[in-house]
Amino acid sequence: MIKTAQIKKYYGDLQVLKGVDIEIKKGEIVSIVGSSGAGKTTLLQILGTLDLPNSGNLFFNDKDVSSFSKKELANFRNKNIGFIFQFHHLLPEFTALENICIPAFIAKKNKKEAEEKALKLLKRLGLENRANHKPNQLSGGEQQRVSVARALINDPLVILADEPSGNLDSKNAKELHQLFFDLRDEFQQTFIIVTHNEELAEMADRKLTMKDGVIIVDSF
Repeated sequence: MIKTAQIKKYYGDLQVLKGVDIEIKKGEIVSIVGSSGAGKTTLLQILGTLDLPNSGNLFFNDKDVSSFSKKELANFRNKNIGFIFQFHHLLPEFTALENICIPAFIAKKNKKEAEEKALKLLKRLGLENRANHKPNQLSGGEQQRVSVARALINDPLVILADEPSGNLDSKNAKELHQLFFDLRDEFQQTFIIVTHNEELAEMADRKLTMKDGVIIVDSF
């Protein structure tokens, strides 16, 4: 479903990615590991079309999205990619329900339908009683689950997660990790997860190990 061909990325004179080739199938959960500075987050941002490579190609279902205009990329990203970050990036002035609905509103979806979908996701994630709570009224684990629901609201093809359990205690981290696999089994979504959490990395269907801007190990 996702394929890269010789992705290279420079920041000034620093080459961060040195020719990355990967193929990821629909429904796979793939972890990306490696020391700080290996290029993991840069690769994830390029896979999510948040950043563009200096050279190389990115394909989604055989479409070369690296040739899209900025507007085409924004529309593609909103419809096809969900993001989960270490810092949940919930907007503090909005409720959990409103935060989840934001990507749906950007996609110009019907307000009532978006809210109904958000409520279903909240219930699926055990947060139906938190719909009208603002982020500062939620625990860290609850906030991260709200960000997962936000990532799922537009039924994306792929979920990209950058250190999703980095700020959670071990109990909440384990619950979040299991949630990814439950969601994959339920919705057949593809997950690509950058993590330093060895337990999560080993749970994945495949583990990609990066070093100095390239993938050095692709293990099943």
